[in-house]
Amino acid sequence: MDPRCDYGNNLTRRQLLGKAAGGVGSAALTWLLQGELGAVTGPHFAPRAKRVIYLFQFGGPSQMELFDHKPALWKHHGIELPDSVRRGAPISGLTKNQKSLPIVAPFVKFRQHGKSGLWMSDLVPHTATVADRIAVIKTMETDIVAHDPALRFMQTGSQMADKPSAGSWASYGLGREGDNLPAYVVFISDGTGGKDTQPLAARLWGNGFLPSSHQGVQFRRKGDPVLYLSDPPGIDVARRRRMLDALAELNEIQERELGDPEIRTRIEQYEMAFRMQRSVPELLNLNDEPKSVFDLYGPDSRKKGTYAYNCLLARRMAERGVRFVQLFHRGWDQHGDLPNQIRGQCRDTDRATAALVKDLDRRGLLDETLIVWGGEFGRTAYCQGKLAEEKYGRDHHGRCFSMWLAGGGIRGGVSIGETDDLCYNVVRDPVKIRDLHATILHCLGIDHKRLTFRFQGLDHRLTGVEGEARVVREILA
Repeated sequence: MDPRCDYGNNLTRRQLLGKAAGGVGSAALTWLLQGELGAVTGPHFAPRAKRVIYLFQFGGPSQMELFDHKPALWKHHGIELPDSVRRGAPISGLTKNQKSLPIVAPFVKFRQHGKSGLWMSDLVPHTATVADRIAVIKTMETDIVAHDPALRFMQTGSQMADKPSAGSWASYGLGREGDNLPAYVVFISDGTGGKDTQPLAARLWGNGFLPSSHQGVQFRRKGDPVLYLSDPPGIDVARRRRMLDALAELNEIQERELGDPEIRTRIEQYEMAFRMQRSVPELLNLNDEPKSVFDLYGPDSRKKGTYAYNCLLARRMAERGVRFVQLFHRGWDQHGDLPNQIRGQCRDTDRATAALVKDLDRRGLLDETLIVWGGEFGRTAYCQGKLAEEKYGRDHHGRCFSMWLAGGGIRGGVSIGETDDLCYNVVRDPVKIRDLHATILHCLGIDHKRLTFRFQGLDHRLTGVEGEARVVREILA
């Protein structure tokens, strides 16, 4: 036999892998498409909301200073937390070595508001003006009281890393409303309530194992709002268009050879970025907003990167069909000087939050936009550190905390659930994190048990593979 023939018939390792790529790619494509089949081209049933604006208050807002009125706290102020209330529950590492756990009454007054008579503290006078449009859940509960895992669980429904966020699931299930902006957008603002804020990682709005086109896009406060949005010097629109067309041809060749759906995602993302070069400057140009709008949201709405500015942009994104907008506002982690710090946080957020509800309402958008307000857990009824009249702190508390929802699909002017007299335990109608997720999806017209993606042999869901989550129908219109 001619040795040259033997050489030609032999395969190098590189050649073997190259020839096998087609078969491996086809198998991978089949496997990935099985996951893709879990996506819906529209809602499972008639939706009440087309989009979500999630006003996330990062750090753990104190429910006792805001939405859960507990007169008994004033009666028991300074008294040791009874063992009968604690029920053997573990104490956070930040206060477990304290010799005493005295109950501390909030420094603010509560009043009833609206026709519904919802109780709210004087710290949120603007939110109180929309009391009849919101539903307060007083009995949110979580087992996790460390910021990072609690935040991850609230965002993704799992303590495990690299799971898709709720916004990514909404994008995956429903897609984009418009063509010129992403389906999922994220903003971050820093509060004036505390300088030592917890860090936020991009994985919290990541797509996890979902196709990367469903990843959240962060709009930044400095420089280009989106990284690499501006063309480099010497590149005009026509040249950029030619570059993208050429790049798309190369990617399509690779897609045909490998059958990897992520290549198609890459092509689509390049096209989205090109369209965003036109749409984002128009979105961020607030010159067309009348003075009455800035007066409604407050003076901070003219300052880029503030919570008020981001709320105004959230409304503009709702008008332009962005499916899921999430605002992270840091500074609610108040272990020490809570009275002064929470005042600052409420000055940051109260007026703009109420303005967003009113602005959407008068534009006819509130009934099709679900607004969610809340943090990753609440605060303890007992004091952290030394108890003083105007300066005290509260530790993390997951056994009960408050959140509220408004807009699409929500029955306004209601309060759900009851906590005990000291706001330490849930007495009636607990609501778990995954129940909240199931309710958000329900308002979007999605059955949380049917929105799945097959990954590593499991049909994953935002609400977990166990399927124990329930829709909180008590707050639905």
